[in-house]
Amino acid sequence: MPFANFKVPAGTLDEKQKEQIVTRVTELYVEIYGERARAATLVLVEEVPDGGWGIGGHVLTLAELQESAPDVA
Repeated sequence: MPFANFKVPAGTLDEKQKEQIVTRVTELYVEIYGERARAATLVLVEEVPDGGWGIGGHVLTLAELQESAPDVA
């Protein structure tokens, strides 16, 4: 069974964005493995609580991520 697990900061994606992740990843697996993969593909989008993860030994917060995010015009 194809499986993809996305861990994202809590509150950063709305329901439509989560649905897009599930749909696009499923389509990617179907493209690679064929139509037989569709019914068995599991995509999990997990929201990690603020401060519950880090990079390089540093705990990250949503505020820090928003400060460093590039402006999208």
